[in-house]
Amino acid sequence: MKKIIIVVLVLLAIGIVSVIVYMNRTEPSVCLKDYFDKLNNKDYEGMYEYVETDMSKEDFVTRVKNIYEGIEASNISATVLTNTNDENDSSIINIAYNNSMDTLAGNVNFMNNVQVKNVNGEYKIAWNSSVIFPDLKDEYKVRVSTIESTRGAIYDRNDIAIAKDGKVNSVGLVPGKMNERNDVPKIAELLGITEETINNSLDASYVKEDTFVPLRKISKDDQELKNELLNIKGILITDVTARVYPYKEATSILTGYVQDEEGKTGLEYAYNDRLKGTDGQEIYIVDEAENKVKTLAKIDKKDGENINTTIDVNVQQNLYNQFKDDEGASVAMNYNTGEVLALVSTPSFDANDISLGVTDDEWNNLVNDEKRPMYNRYLSTYVPGSSLKPVIGAIGLNNNSYTADEDFGSSGTKWQNSKDWGDLYVTTLEEYAGPANLRNALIYSDNIYFAKAALKIGKSNLQKGLDNFGFNNKISFVQDITESTYGPMDSEAAIANSGYGQDQMMVNPIHMAMIYSSFANGGNMVMPCLEYTETKYYKQNVISKEIADTIKEDLVQVVEVGTAKEAKIEGKTIAGKTGTAEIKENQEDEEGTEIGWFDAFDENGLLVVSMVENVKGKGGSHYLLPKVKTVF
Repeated sequence: MKKIIIVVLVLLAIGIVSVIVYMNRTEPSVCLKDYFDKLNNKDYEGMYEYVETDMSKEDFVTRVKNIYEGIEASNISATVLTNTNDENDSSIINIAYNNSMDTLAGNVNFMNNVQVKNVNGEYKIAWNSSVIFPDLKDEYKVRVSTIESTRGAIYDRNDIAIAKDGKVNSVGLVPGKMNERNDVPKIAELLGITEETINNSLDASYVKEDTFVPLRKISKDDQELKNELLNIKGILITDVTARVYPYKEATSILTGYVQDEEGKTGLEYAYNDRLKGTDGQEIYIVDEAENKVKTLAKIDKKDGENINTTIDVNVQQNLYNQFKDDEGASVAMNYNTGEVLALVSTPSFDANDISLGVTDDEWNNLVNDEKRPMYNRYLSTYVPGSSLKPVIGAIGLNNNSYTADEDFGSSGTKWQNSKDWGDLYVTTLEEYAGPANLRNALIYSDNIYFAKAALKIGKSNLQKGLDNFGFNNKISFVQDITESTYGPMDSEAAIANSGYGQDQMMVNPIHMAMIYSSFANGGNMVMPCLEYTETKYYKQNVISKEIADTIKEDLVQVVEVGTAKEAKIEGKTIAGKTGTAEIKENQEDEEGTEIGWFDAFDENGLLVVSMVENVKGKGGSHYLLPKVKTVF
């Protein structure tokens, strides 16, 4: 019995399919099929040959083309379901069919009915706009609306936005309310744009007497400018959405900026795929009064993801304010967790200016500024000078090249290892009482000690030790960090000079912070992060805890009684090292510049690395001490 039922059902299904196939082959159905074939091929004039309508060919083509192309229709299909003679007129065939198409708002699928008439021996569709969509009348229109998504915001660790979508003012003109064009020169001057730009905007083909013609975006805070503009006839100021950077220059190199909905630099670029939303689309029918009659298809918008960073905007702003007039970089980090608290590059620019729109002249002035305010210095590398000495000390202890208490002997303030060096000498600033051991060499920043240390370590072991600390290695970070390098060390003198951070030594500030983290937390070199999930290490036990503690105790003395004593804070333990790197053509060059460093950490997890490109005549690395001190 079950087999009989199954056979009957199969035959019934075959019969239904056969009826549909047959109906699609009858002449009225072929007429409808050919009509949609022409549509798929965008042969709108050809479609007109298959219809009977009061609409002219020109109007028909215009309407059909505008609607289907406006919604980006493709893969249009029509499957006939029923095909019956009209009860009142045998020359009319009533066809019910399923219509399907892909559009910019997704797939549209609906049932429709159409009459096909035999006109002088040819079947033609009795056409009106309902053939396109059942609810569409000839006087109705099809609209496409973009549902704009919101770009995700970038927050600091305390949920303070450092980049977000916000409101700005759009300044524009309404031609019909203007005092002719007599005020164009003044408007151009106030907005910093050319008269030609304004006139070209006013002469655009879409502009009518009552059209709002936007000219430029300005900050909502610029009340003085708005007051001047509003005194001019025809000026209208409206609110529009734009990317806003509340902390301006203090965070602009970190955040970067957006143009044409795409992040171009900084975190806006690095996180662009996550920050960027996806706009929604809606296709709908409206009546003569623009009232919505029916939604045909809709894709909801998807807003961008918010990014919660480890940045502390208070630390960021503090470091920026200290160094805003200098060409330099600063990194603040929690040395226990790797959370980056601040990334500062100075001088800086205001990303709001780019978001509002800069003129060509403004842009050229910005990119051609000799101080390079758009250059990201914390991602670059610099000669470290004496700030590298703790690293050399640790490498020597780690491979047993010497002990911490070993006395290298006094060499005064000028030394060379052999006469083969010719006129090349290693110099240091001051002599000191007591043994030339590691602690005193760090306290007094003894170049000669560390030149000797590098030679005791030897080229191969020194390079291996530096590699162990991450030199010549790519640091995994949300932004591309330039690798720290040490050069070929192709002579004895080059090895010696490398010992106190000269020769071809180049170090990145973020990498330097990672290195110093190993001195602060028992030999573990933490991995920096801008989104914290768990503590990760670049390398654990890069040096032993004993060696790390030795270096740390010596660096505390550098601040207590040594070259960094200006950074001392009563009641607080700070460990740190100054560094002044000389950049000159040769040993006799007196015109060269100096790079200053101060790298320091406290007992509570805060580590700060700061570098200034030109400290010559400013006190060398001592220029940085009171500035970094404010952060602690």
